[in-house]
Amino acid sequence: MLRRGGWVPILEAGVVLALIVAVAVSYALVTGRTRPETALAPPMAAAMLVAILIPAMALMVLVARRLAMRRAANSPTGGRGRLHVRFVALFSIIATVPTLLVVVFASVLFQGPLQFWYSNRARTVLDSAEVVAQTYVAEHRRRMANELPTMQLNVIENINVYGLDTATFGDTMLSQVAFRDLTEAAIFRVTPRGDIQTIAVVNFDQRPIEQRLPRSVLPSLRTGQPRIVTDAGDRIEGLISLAPGQDLYLYISRRMDARAIQQWREAQSAVSDYRITVNRSRDLQLRFNAILLAVALLIVAIVIFIALKLADRLVRPVAELVGAARLATTGDLSARVPESRARDEVATLGNAFNRMTSRLEAQTGALVAANAQLDSRRAFTEAVLSGVTAGVVSVDDDHLIQLINSSAEALLKTGGQSPVGQKLADLAPELDRQLTSEGREDVVQLVSRGEPRTLAVKTVRVKGGHVLTFDDITEQLLDQRRAAWSDVAQRIAHEIKNPLTPIQLAAERLQRRYGKEIDNDPATFERLTGTIVRQVGDLRRMVDEFSDFARMPKPAFREEPLAEVAREALFLHEVAHPEIEFTLAVPDLSPQLVCDRRLLGQALTNIVKNGVEAIEQKRAERESRKNAPGDKVAITIRREGTKAVIEVADTGIGLPAERRRLTEPYMTTRAKGTGLGLAIVKKIVEEHFGQIEFEDALGGGSLVRLTFDTETLAKLDRSAPSISEDNPPGN
Repeated sequence: MLRRGGWVPILEAGVVLALIVAVAVSYALVTGRTRPETALAPPMAAAMLVAILIPAMALMVLVARRLAMRRAANSPTGGRGRLHVRFVALFSIIATVPTLLVVVFASVLFQGPLQFWYSNRARTVLDSAEVVAQTYVAEHRRRMANELPTMQLNVIENINVYGLDTATFGDTMLSQVAFRDLTEAAIFRVTPRGDIQTIAVVNFDQRPIEQRLPRSVLPSLRTGQPRIVTDAGDRIEGLISLAPGQDLYLYISRRMDARAIQQWREAQSAVSDYRITVNRSRDLQLRFNAILLAVALLIVAIVIFIALKLADRLVRPVAELVGAARLATTGDLSARVPESRARDEVATLGNAFNRMTSRLEAQTGALVAANAQLDSRRAFTEAVLSGVTAGVVSVDDDHLIQLINSSAEALLKTGGQSPVGQKLADLAPELDRQLTSEGREDVVQLVSRGEPRTLAVKTVRVKGGHVLTFDDITEQLLDQRRAAWSDVAQRIAHEIKNPLTPIQLAAERLQRRYGKEIDNDPATFERLTGTIVRQVGDLRRMVDEFSDFARMPKPAFREEPLAEVAREALFLHEVAHPEIEFTLAVPDLSPQLVCDRRLLGQALTNIVKNGVEAIEQKRAERESRKNAPGDKVAITIRREGTKAVIEVADTGIGLPAERRRLTEPYMTTRAKGTGLGLAIVKKIVEEHFGQIEFEDALGGGSLVRLTFDTETLAKLDRSAPSISEDNPPGN
């Protein structure tokens, strides 16, 4: 895993685990103390902060690394985002180390001095100040509490003695105020309507009566409970009911030091706030450290974001250059890098790339135009060569085929596979030898897949190789040979046939006239004359074959049923050769063919005869006259579109290698025979605008296929009624 870069997932898992452990330990330390209101020691708080902050920052950096790699993978440059990762790592280190140090110092420096204010000494100072202020106020309250009942009794006594409305009572009130060192004194009455009336006043200021005697305190005053307050600011006040059950009240006040009261109140507020702060000290400490943690992580996040953006900005021109280069590799030389306003190295590289692609585009355009012209010329040449019946082959100096037209492929039997790139010696050794010969023109005997061909070859030396052109003159030679043999046959038939009749007649006459007069060995005379007659008959039949070959009668075309023609051709052989199986396969609707019935029957008879002789030759080679199982001759008739096909298959000895020469005159594979049978068959088939083919039959033997174009022959039907004005169609 380390070799393949598998340490990163391990590091990520370790960082997450460390963060979880740090948070869990910190939570346990914070919540596990006996006094949760006391603050943590600054070193402990700083240590917990660092323990959480380091794995958190590391986790953020690792997450940023994944984001950088993903952004790089989605960019045109692709890859693993090395530049993005390096920027994130560099900026993270630059940001995290100072941030971590600042956070540690801030946590220690800010929490250290505060530790004093949460200590017992600070609490003692504040408590002492509060006690001093409370003692001062309490002393005045105590004196007021003592003065208020005694003055209540004196006032009640004076009221009973002098009455409320007398001047003497007013003097006694004044003396009471002076004697008791009071600042103010007054007697109030609350009317049944709830109004407050002042009965007697000493040194009364302008304060509203409702502030001195609030209605909310009247119920408690009626019960006889005194009320002492310090809300006036610079004095302490007291209220008491003069007669329980009556709404008559005594008010007195004594001046106090306003600064002392203010300090007492401030001391109370400070002590209250201090106690609240002390009770919330850990909460405030945790908030402070949490803010430090959040600020530190926010700084790292901002730095990582800036690093990613900066990496994107730096990678963007490189990505544009990579994208343009990839387009150029696909052949799109119009790709350009957007021009940059910056004049840095990357912009210089982009400008150089644009100049390069523009020049390549111009040069490629010129090459494309030249190639298009060459392709046009080559297409023209190939079109010309494809229409030429002669075979054309171009080879280089190593005799490797560079160009070959369709006619050459057909003549050399390439099987539909292009031989370009092969050696000519592997395809046609005869033609390869022609390249090293001195003659430029020659006639070559070529065997292509077991079939002999005669080619007229011309060799031309060109720059970088040779060009061979050749024509198949096999058929031409056959036609010339056939014409020559036809002329010879006609001369032979003419020269031989004339003396045959007198010879035969003379021999027969000798046999009739002098057969009975010979006394000395008449049997020999009879045998000799009979031999002359038989040999003359054989010569006559041979001369007839010469005549038939040399002077074929012009066919008379009529529409005939092919099945009947084939059946007649089989009949004579079925009678003569019962040991051979003869079959005829025709479709349900027998095809009709415009033909010369006699000539076509003669052709089929010759083919069947050859099949029978091939079977007999095969049996002779087996040295047995016994019929072998499976010896048969089969004729199959079928229609293929506009073609009528007749196939004659036998199980005989099969075809020779030079099967194309079977139709040449006097070409035979048997000891007996003139070799004119298949030549006559070919001539009859050609007279019917057909084709003859020789193939090996399945399972052994030979197959002869005759193919006729029914549409072409239908135009030659002499029995069809002519169409004229006197005999329109349908009459």
